[in-house]
Amino acid sequence: MAIKKNKVDCVIVGFGWTGAILGQELTEAGLNVVALERGAMRDTPTDAEYPKVIDELTYSVRGKLYQDLARETVTIRHGVDDLAVPYRQHGSFLLGNGVGGAGFHWNGMHYRVLPEELQLRTRYEERYGKKFIPEGMNVQDFGVTYDELEPHFDFAEKVFGTSGTAGNLNGTIQPGGNPLEGKRTSEFPTPALQNSYGAQLFGKAAKEAGLHPYPAPAANTSAPYTNPYGVRLGPCNFCGFCEGYGCYMYSKASPQTTILPVLLKKPNFELRPHSYVTKVLLDSDKKKATGVMYIDAQGREVEQPADLVIIAAFQMHNVRLLLLSGIGKPYDPKTGEGVVGRNYAYQMNGGVNVLLPKGTQLNPFIGTGAGGVGLDDFNGDQFDHGPLGFVGGASIRHIRTGGRPIKTTPTVPGTPSWGSKWKEGVTDAYQRYMTIGIAGSVMPYQDAYLDLDPTYRDTYGLPLLRMTFDWHDNEYDMLGYMGKRMEEVAKAMNPEKYFVGVRKKGSHYDTRLYQSTHTTGGAVMGSSPQNSVVNKYLQSWDVSNVFVMGASAFPQNMGYNPTGLVAALAYHSAKAIREQYLKNAGPLVQA
Repeated sequence: MAIKKNKVDCVIVGFGWTGAILGQELTEAGLNVVALERGAMRDTPTDAEYPKVIDELTYSVRGKLYQDLARETVTIRHGVDDLAVPYRQHGSFLLGNGVGGAGFHWNGMHYRVLPEELQLRTRYEERYGKKFIPEGMNVQDFGVTYDELEPHFDFAEKVFGTSGTAGNLNGTIQPGGNPLEGKRTSEFPTPALQNSYGAQLFGKAAKEAGLHPYPAPAANTSAPYTNPYGVRLGPCNFCGFCEGYGCYMYSKASPQTTILPVLLKKPNFELRPHSYVTKVLLDSDKKKATGVMYIDAQGREVEQPADLVIIAAFQMHNVRLLLLSGIGKPYDPKTGEGVVGRNYAYQMNGGVNVLLPKGTQLNPFIGTGAGGVGLDDFNGDQFDHGPLGFVGGASIRHIRTGGRPIKTTPTVPGTPSWGSKWKEGVTDAYQRYMTIGIAGSVMPYQDAYLDLDPTYRDTYGLPLLRMTFDWHDNEYDMLGYMGKRMEEVAKAMNPEKYFVGVRKKGSHYDTRLYQSTHTTGGAVMGSSPQNSVVNKYLQSWDVSNVFVMGASAFPQNMGYNPTGLVAALAYHSAKAIREQYLKNAGPLVQA
């Protein structure tokens, strides 16, 4: 028989960025909140202690901060009639585990969103006609606008201590920033990070090609900073150990460095690590959640009753928990009916690698997680798609994340992968080889979705999540166009050689190759329960006291990294809960 805990006002499932944000906001509203995290307790002094934390073998290679795929993973297949098999080794994406989730080991790329991305179907149909979006591509509006989210983008940047340079301040274009961004009400909390030499070269070449480079927004603080919660962050020292690591300098924004020091001191908040939530419990008519069931560190089944349930785990885990709990109708790709699992999307990334002249000293070991130079000339709908025949765009940038000896020693194509010739190749390329990165959007399709696997189960006997996904011609066309445009920038850098690295039609999604952990969809937001799982406030259409955070809400994937939008949506949802839902519990949007 399950252990039954005392009822609380709110239970939060998962404790990464969105769990921390909702924990802070709802305890400020006076609620008694319990947060359940499947992984271990992690904090900066214990899990980012210098010099132990800069151990590339432990963190980058063996993935100490990542989910144990032997206990739970996802199964993956390309088509709806294929057999899915388990994802057994971290490659394509890096699932976080423990307090802070992926927010503890992320790089810190903290973009807002281009305004048109939130109303993409409306934008395309108005500009290019209703037939421009092809049949079978499930593009839809988010149901919320940039103007509605702008105050929350602004506050999240202040919490994160984000560094950057404003390009559009209250509608006035500012020198040095991104002239294509949506208007912002205030400058970044800290100035843009200093650029590495490679970023300087890329920025100069992009300008010569007639583009609009700008300092990439980075949740790596450039100066000492105290955020609105009173938590202090220190300036980044360019150590080159961001991705896959906790930040020993307290410079990279994470739940641990921005929110947790305040939240853990509150008497109305409790954090329970090693708590694996298996189900959201529903009443007899399945219209109200009564709490959650979880398995604790001792392997005991525990029931946590609550008036309000916040699902704030990673995107894939959110979808799986909804399916396991029977909240919302599962999506059927053959009929197009149902919503839970619909609109899964990854990103299609590529790049142009540039070999600069001999004698160039890029000093790649001087790196930050997110500092560098980006451009949005080919992102969102900032360019004319009409004659190009594809939907979507890409964020272009050069970010130098470090020059670690095991995994950041690139060689030019054709170099042997081991032996004396490999050593010669590394020696030759290390100081003069750099990448112009292309982070491409991916549209949602009728045949790309998530459901429960009928065969494979986790260590507790529950069905694994099954991913059905492959690349489509639209994304190949998009990436091919981006590669050609970035060739122009590469040539402007006067290199010895350059190499275009974009996928060709006929290749398939390959789980072995890491691109990003930017997976989206499956519990998407929208204006109707017919095409979405949650409303504009991330509230379940079917069970009104359940709110679902994170990138699972994105109807399609975009060229930007998702965290900035994830945080803004979380603050938007928290405001609605505090100011509307708590006064009159029930649906915030009428179906």
